[in-house]
Amino acid sequence: MDAEQLTALARATEAGDPLVGLDAALQIRREMERVEAVLVRRARNQGSTWTEIAEVLGVSKQAIHKKYGGRGLFGSQE
Repeated sequence: MDAEQLTALARATEAGDPLVGLDAALQIRREMERVEAVLVRRARNQGSTWTEIAEVLGVSKQAIHKKYGGRGLFGSQE
């Protein structure tokens, strides 16, 4: 999803119909989850620790490792 699409979705959250806004919010959330997963994978591949990633995201090391570490996509070393 590109910046224009995200901008259009953000604008849709202000639509008169709250269901349209909720659908747009859902699409934004899904895209942000996807982007976060990609960036976590990149960070791990470049040697960042779970602790460093968790600090940036404002969560515990355990939370971020639980979310991404158990998927088998990333190395599990701290």
